[in-house]
Amino acid sequence: MTTKMQDHVRDLMSTESCCTIPAHETLDRAAQLMREEGVGALPIIGSDQRFEGIITDRDIVVKCIAAGHDPSRVTAGDLSSGLYSVSPDTTVQEALDVMEKHQVKRLPVIKDNRMVGMISEADLARNLPDAQLAEFVHRVYARAGGKRGAGGGPE
Repeated sequence: MTTKMQDHVRDLMSTESCCTIPAHETLDRAAQLMREEGVGALPIIGSDQRFEGIITDRDIVVKCIAAGHDPSRVTAGDLSSGLYSVSPDTTVQEALDVMEKHQVKRLPVIKDNRMVGMISEADLARNLPDAQLAEFVHRVYARAGGKRGAGGGPE
């Protein structure tokens, strides 16, 4: 683990192949894309190619399937809630504060209304000093009271 705290989001965000899903696509297609890409969340993109939110595997299970809905009839845009993001120039501490406040594990990085990267717990684990990572995890998960928020917003 790195012991030097990165200053800005651009220093630690993941940029490799951010697979997205159009807002009109169904949740069964979202689940298939997640399986194919080996990811647990997909940014939702509108018809204008602008970021609209994020959908997680947990959103599909809890908000669709467990609620008795058919994932072949519900769209990614239907479940999009809470539009939390940061810019590449945001400080890492500010990004941590957003993640804590909204209880999210993934935070899209947006520049000029386009997604340019994502910050995940794995990015934080690779880049934050141990003590700062432990404090972040404690604040997010202790405050959640055992419930973990989905990537795009609170539950």
